[in-house]
Amino acid sequence: MKVLHIPYGSPMIDLCHALQKQGIKATACHFTSNRYQFQPDICLNLERLSTEDREQRLSAFLDQAIKEYDIFHFHFGESFFPDKRDLEQIKKAGKKMVMHHHGSDVRIFSIARKMNPYIRVKPEWTEKKIRENLDILSKYIDHAFVQDYELYAYIQPYYKEIHVIPHTLDVNQILPTYPEVKQAPLVVHAPTRRDLKGTDHIVKAVNQLKHEGLQFHFQLIEGLTYEQTKELLAQADIVIDQLRIGAYGYVSTEAMAFGKPVICYLRRDVMKKYPSGLPIVNADPGNIKKILKELITSPHEWKELGIRGRQYVEQNHSQEAVAKQYIHIYKKL
Repeated sequence: MKVLHIPYGSPMIDLCHALQKQGIKATACHFTSNRYQFQPDICLNLERLSTEDREQRLSAFLDQAIKEYDIFHFHFGESFFPDKRDLEQIKKAGKKMVMHHHGSDVRIFSIARKMNPYIRVKPEWTEKKIRENLDILSKYIDHAFVQDYELYAYIQPYYKEIHVIPHTLDVNQILPTYPEVKQAPLVVHAPTRRDLKGTDHIVKAVNQLKHEGLQFHFQLIEGLTYEQTKELLAQADIVIDQLRIGAYGYVSTEAMAFGKPVICYLRRDVMKKYPSGLPIVNADPGNIKKILKELITSPHEWKELGIRGRQYVEQNHSQEAVAKQYIHIYKKL
């Protein structure tokens, strides 16, 4: 079984590594290079080409991939071409396809705001664009993957089968460093998009707590490589993920793997569907100051939360456990 994953993303690379360890010939292919310096199996570096040359390069790669791969595993609502004309070609060739949605590519604001007053969406992913994209994708693709039930509702009307499988992480490559009791802990926050993550509310709470005399250090992690980000997560005592989306993401998972207590906003209905034992401290834009102060002033809880978080990731995000779920689906296609 040979599976091609495109077109970008660190979760895609980690999933391919997990599948490879289970004997699946999975290839992670990025269409362009990235500022985070992620390392896929293949990178086409399309950003170096003219528009015409880019089309030719993709067409040639698609033709070769159809000959070589059995399954095409797309990510972020994308395929080879923006107009999705490749889907018909792949289907006619008798190849299998699945779509993996990760967040903003399906987060429909009119649905999300009914369950989440804090939600923000990427303006470039309009509701019209998302619905039109899902209409095209589901015409050719029956199976879709999401990492949690926050995303499930947006795509439920479109695909024949939806599989909720947590993203994976190679926990063996992450050495936990549990926080010890100290006078001034280091709190970090790593936003990819400030508005989506509620960064302004976090910075405001930090400034107010410091003005009130609470002793701690704070660092925003922005514009760094993936390796530099991981180094800061390893050094942190407390990690704040996001306050608006309503589900935990990759930053929370990595922080828990490093053995750190994590603050993140979880919608109550979504939280009930996670596996038991999730130790994330729930906070939203309205109470982040209170929650952060309580955690900073409870140093005896840091290590316990860190240990529980590490255990949770080992149980639910391990490469073996996650890869086997995907392989089970692949075999049914």
